[in-house]
Amino acid sequence: MNMHRFLVVIEAAGENYSAYSPDLPGCVATGATHEETERNMYEAIQLHIEGLIEDGLPIPQSTAFAEYLVVGA
Repeated sequence: MNMHRFLVVIEAAGENYSAYSPDLPGCVATGATHEETERNMYEAIQLHIEGLIEDGLPIPQSTAFAEYLVVGA
């Protein structure tokens, strides 16, 4: 089993949360809590990768990264 690492962005979306991965366009998830959204996104990524494999498509390399910047105003 190959292991892959993808950046996932989880955002508050009103009364729930949403998540996406910049390296996997179209792979998204939602949930009522941050933790539920993270679990749902994990499952969404697994299904996305399985679909890529079934279709004979390459699994993208992760190139996205995130940083916090401190900016004074």
